[in-house]
Amino acid sequence: MQFGFTLKPDHTATATIELARAAEDLGFSHGWLFDSHVLWRDPYPLLTLIAEHTSTLRLGTCVTNPGTREPSVTASLLATLNEVSGGRMDLGIGRGDSARRVLGKPPITLANTEEAIRVIKDLVEGRSVTYEGTELVFPWTGKWTLPIWVAGYGPMALAMTGRVADGVILQLADPDLIRWFAGQVREAAVTAGRPADAIRVQAAAPLHLGPRDHGRERTRWFPALVSNHVVDLVNKYPREQLPESLTGYITDRAGYDYHHHAEVGSSNAGFVGDDVTDRFCVLGEPAEVIDKLHELADAGVDQFNVYLMNGDEREQLDRIGRDILPALPGAAIPH
Repeated sequence: MQFGFTLKPDHTATATIELARAAEDLGFSHGWLFDSHVLWRDPYPLLTLIAEHTSTLRLGTCVTNPGTREPSVTASLLATLNEVSGGRMDLGIGRGDSARRVLGKPPITLANTEEAIRVIKDLVEGRSVTYEGTELVFPWTGKWTLPIWVAGYGPMALAMTGRVADGVILQLADPDLIRWFAGQVREAAVTAGRPADAIRVQAAAPLHLGPRDHGRERTRWFPALVSNHVVDLVNKYPREQLPESLTGYITDRAGYDYHHHAEVGSSNAGFVGDDVTDRFCVLGEPAEVIDKLHELADAGVDQFNVYLMNGDEREQLDRIGRDILPALPGAAIPH
């Protein structure tokens, strides 16, 4: 199982570079940035700086969307960043949550998202496409491939991921739910005529080392964040099509203020109990954390993406590198 990390771009550029370099030195394989341009800094200048100050980290957005960023623009950014980084870019993409909602707009459709994925991948990899009636091509790129990771939970999103993506991003660390979602997306890949193992599974969630009670308070914001997607699901699909372990905890949810998105201590998390926080996150002392990561690997997780945004990022990063990665054979990338 590989290890990535995600930052929300609320750090200075200098601090972002320092965290990325430290993660690379510790053996992380991937570095991701949230893309929500109103709430935080734009990720692409930061990804450029990270690319210039690292040599092995694969880099990308977790996640962008084609509603706030026109697909040909995203494609040009990623193709250029592949030149800067030596071909180390991945694309994490979804329908758009906070980036769209703080603008007063809903997420875009899955059909538009699927079309955008095909356009971005083809353009970055040097193929011509017809987009909105016009043929487009980047004659200056095509040296590297672009792995595509799609964030989503619903049956239609997972089916689309199975058709067009290289990986799925599941914002959860519940092994049972991961197993359930991974089975669906791999079945979708087979239905689309692809091998089941064509889709890699990423679990993206906070990991916090230390006393569990402290970790809960640092990460309770995360199930609240996930609840936005769960609400969308229960508004679209019959509840019986979705696991109770996913939908049950939103019963007492009153609302969500996106201006306090992914924020430690936010009132958004007032309805989130300890049990849900424990299931959705990876918490505790090193032995507990290692045990849960083994469970996630057994559930099919290929990459665990640490949501490194709990207020003590450097300390936690160093502890993960010291206490966790060496205990998981094959996790760390040697330097």
